[in-house]
Amino acid sequence: MATVLSVSGSPSASSRTARLLRHLDQRLIAHGHEVIPLDVRTVPAEALLGADFRHPAIVEATELFARADGVVVATPVYKASYSGVLKALLDLLPQYALTGKTVLPLATGGSTAHVLAIDYALRPVLSSMGAAHIVQGWFTLDKDITVREDGTLALAPATAQALTPIVDGFSAALGRRPVLAAAG
Repeated sequence: MATVLSVSGSPSASSRTARLLRHLDQRLIAHGHEVIPLDVRTVPAEALLGADFRHPAIVEATELFARADGVVVATPVYKASYSGVLKALLDLLPQYALTGKTVLPLATGGSTAHVLAIDYALRPVLSSMGAAHIVQGWFTLDKDITVREDGTLALAPATAQALTPIVDGFSAALGRRPVLAAAG
């Protein structure tokens, strides 16, 4: 099937956003997709903040985006927008790094006041980077994501029920990617 780059834009190692994303990765794998996780927090700060386009970690991230058929971008919402580490990475990618790709935007936050961050902050950036198709995204409240003592994830039933068609729709959209004509 398709290769999916699963990007966590959380700066935290114990992030609910990253845990939710890795949980959803399993559903994409079950659909037959190859999923490549990328936690932006693992990219060296000096490369991100110094805008070092030649840094091996930035070169590798750029190659991962180029290789992917689809990209899932998940971010916590801070001050009504996506995370700064995600912004720093997106700024270092080529302008049209998402050309021809299907993209699923996801966000987490502490209040429903941030629910529009996907549409007003993240979606315009993804669109400007040439995404062929940005599927319906989803905002999940932090309180609906619980990490059990054994490290497994539990989602509130309504959240799990809502995310299933979102992820399945993204998976289906990967099979309907437009064929781009070769440059002549």
